[in-house]
Amino acid sequence: MRLVQKSLHQDAADTLREQIFAGELAPGCFLDEVALCETLQISRTPLREALKVLSAEGLLRHEPRRGCFVNEVTEQDLDDIFPVIALLEGRCAYEAARNASDADLAALGRLHEQLNGHARAGRIQDYYSVNFAIHEAIILLANNRWLAQAIADLRKILKLARLQSLQAPGRLAQSLAEHLSVFAALQSRDSEGAEAAMRTHLTRQREALRELSRNQLSRVAS
Repeated sequence: MRLVQKSLHQDAADTLREQIFAGELAPGCFLDEVALCETLQISRTPLREALKVLSAEGLLRHEPRRGCFVNEVTEQDLDDIFPVIALLEGRCAYEAARNASDADLAALGRLHEQLNGHARAGRIQDYYSVNFAIHEAIILLANNRWLAQAIADLRKILKLARLQSLQAPGRLAQSLAEHLSVFAALQSRDSEGAEAAMRTHLTRQREALRELSRNQLSRVAS
């Protein structure tokens, strides 16, 4: 089998994307092309191709005569994105309920047992990891590459926002209950129920983030 090597601009895009997600390149940060060429050891041409890739993904914005900046996700952006991703992941849950085998459901059951354990112990970072694995498993079971691609694109923007909805009071227990509702519908092969439960889950995640934002503003004001 012949291995396909990534191009210089793909490597550069991957490196910059990782730096953005890690917070090394903060929202609003200006990208100095000269400095980046030196750091990445590439010329301007592949760098600019990499910047175009990240701009198309929504991670960067280009301002005429000024250059590229790391995008900043606003509250309005979140209000616009969450209803869309709720629709998309809801559809994934709908299809997953129709496609899942007994073995698939058993695997999801084990993930939910882990999720429950992390929630009860207050292990938030471990909860996030298993939560992501569950969402990925449901997307995979939907077996629709277009849904998967659209969700992946939106997730990049949400990842840029570095969201921490589980920090909202009561959100951890609420999130667990929502996941168990989705799983119960999947076990019952209830496509419409799974879709509705997943949409509720993501809608409430946005509500939790909005509450966090309000609380932060209140603390600043006081």
